[in-house]
Amino acid sequence: MLPAGSRLRSPADFRSAMRLGARSGRHTVVVYVALTGDARRMAGFAVSKAVGGAVVRNRVKRRLRALVAERLEHLPEGARLVVRALPEAALADYATLGADLDGALSAATRRALR
Repeated sequence: MLPAGSRLRSPADFRSAMRLGARSGRHTVVVYVALTGDARRMAGFAVSKAVGGAVVRNRVKRRLRALVAERLEHLPEGARLVVRALPEAALADYATLGADLDGALSAATRRALR
């Protein structure tokens, strides 16, 4: 599970990560990675109503949180990560979400480090 101290919560943090961060997308997710000066790695999730009803959105968020928790320590220090779920995420299984997240995360991280 993703530790509570590693979650983005404020709208300003989400905005800055999405505006200033490197973006990469796949079939089910779009990932934004912004590098800041501090040492903490943090992640936030955006799952809109376009993904589905409340039950579906919460299932997608739980899956994404679990996937990101496994990968958070591999991000560079000071990384702010926002994962935006696309409507296709509602139909994707755990393995597909993980593969899409890995691909988008590696591409966005490479762009952010440039």
